[in-house]
Amino acid sequence: MCRNLSKFILIFLFLALSGLIFLLRNIHTVENWNCHTISALYQLQSRIQSSSLVEDLPTFYHNRTFCAHLGQKPSSEDELEEQYLLDSISWPGLPPHSASIALRQTSNPTHSLFTILPTSGGRAWHVGDQLEVLVQMHDFQSRPKRYGGDFLLARLHSPEFGAGVAGKVLDHRNGFYSALFPLLWEGLAQVEVTMVHSSEAVAVLRQLREERPDRVYFKSLFRLGFLSETTVCNMCLPPDQQPLCNYTDLYTGEPWYCYKPKVLSCDTRVNHAKGGYLKHLLTTKEALLFQSDVNIKVRIRASGSDKINVLPSRKDEVDLESSSMKPEPIKPETSGYYYEESWRPLNGIRMQQFNDSSAVTQCLKNKVINMYGDSTVRQWFEYLVASAPELKEFNLHSPKNVGPFMAVDGTHNILLKYRCHGPPIRFSTVMSSELRYISNELNGLSGGPDTVVVLSIWAHFSTFPVEVYIRRLRHIRRALVKLMDRAPGTIVVIRSANLQALDQEVSLYNSDWYSLQLDQVLRTMFKGLNVLLVDAWQMSVAHHLPHALHPPPVIVKNMMDLFLSYVCPEKKSS
Repeated sequence: MCRNLSKFILIFLFLALSGLIFLLRNIHTVENWNCHTISALYQLQSRIQSSSLVEDLPTFYHNRTFCAHLGQKPSSEDELEEQYLLDSISWPGLPPHSASIALRQTSNPTHSLFTILPTSGGRAWHVGDQLEVLVQMHDFQSRPKRYGGDFLLARLHSPEFGAGVAGKVLDHRNGFYSALFPLLWEGLAQVEVTMVHSSEAVAVLRQLREERPDRVYFKSLFRLGFLSETTVCNMCLPPDQQPLCNYTDLYTGEPWYCYKPKVLSCDTRVNHAKGGYLKHLLTTKEALLFQSDVNIKVRIRASGSDKINVLPSRKDEVDLESSSMKPEPIKPETSGYYYEESWRPLNGIRMQQFNDSSAVTQCLKNKVINMYGDSTVRQWFEYLVASAPELKEFNLHSPKNVGPFMAVDGTHNILLKYRCHGPPIRFSTVMSSELRYISNELNGLSGGPDTVVVLSIWAHFSTFPVEVYIRRLRHIRRALVKLMDRAPGTIVVIRSANLQALDQEVSLYNSDWYSLQLDQVLRTMFKGLNVLLVDAWQMSVAHHLPHALHPPPVIVKNMMDLFLSYVCPEKKSS
């Protein structure tokens, strides 16, 4: 009996050992069994892990400097520049004891008024003059406001001429604002003033930006064989809560972190994706400051007429009473205006119309166009591919709307490329191997007169302190300077920020106030460099169509005509 039992044990041990040897020899084959089953397993596991991501989100202790000053230590010159930029976008704060302000005491656009001021000496308005409008803000009790800080937009337009221009708003910090407009066309023109946010709402947005950089959170998948884990990622994660994986860029020092998986190592990271948006960020009182059709993007009515009649330029008049009556020059802040639905730039470039595919193709012939940034420049890539049928998109098997993308016209020697900028990027899943910082990409370009660089980077930085954006632009600027030094003639075009549709939720993450602040920093950072600007901000303010993160086709067409006019400037006749 014992002898038979020993025999069975020996046979069992032999079979087990043989099976183990077979498994070890064929482990690679086993890892590739039934890909569909494994994929389904990954998806199920990912769904389970994603549902618990929110529970693992970090706790922030309202430490503004922790997030803003990560990365490489700036030089003393960089610190001075940073302070200058922050001062240049400083915004009026609320008066003392503002915590006790109730909704009824906050800015109410429907109770506020604007007045068109007459010209000096009661003269008529002429092309070349400047129109001034005075705005007085009132609260919900119709009482005048005594402090500033409201975010206002102003536009002068003539629907019958398809004309429009953005106004410049000046805050007098006492409840009064001035809106200034250059008069650029003849005929009837109408003033439009809009309150985007009250001063009280701006104060909430500013606090969120400085204290809650986690309100958009990100995630990464880590995978090895059958095992996968998903963890929370961000530019700034508190280091005292969980072990971190450090993905700081070696060349730029741009910081990025993920919480370390419980089992897998940091080098098993597969991708990057938007995790989601934190909810319930506002108190009940604060939420009242963000109500659609009440105090988000609501028009302010005129006290008296909102229209003027603009006469021809005074340069046509024979007699001028005095030199003081000469028209004021157009303000340099005005980059252009619409007339007959076409943008007319005021920077000296002659705007051309590229209305057919052959014109687009001839302009881009023998050129390499490198587009870097967010989805607003990806919209340009899509426009060019649609406008030039011979420009065929090459299938890189990239995720839709994410990229990278490439289109080629072999006949006319055109290469068009798009790549999204490095994190933070709120796209759907991006492979971690495809995450590239713009400055590093620029350092890899040869450049030259047949190379075009297009940049658009703003929308994904609105949830972070401005110092984060300044640091990113500084790296890009340094790379551009080096590129233009080694390859003079390289064409560099920068697309500015634009306005978008707002409700309460969008306001907390992508308010136009955030975009305005970033846009002002961007303009200052690249001022003095040989770069060309497509002023998407003024092009969206001046147009009559509703604001949209991805502007409608008619605005994009004008942007692209300006871009192509930069790439292929009209030759001056002898």
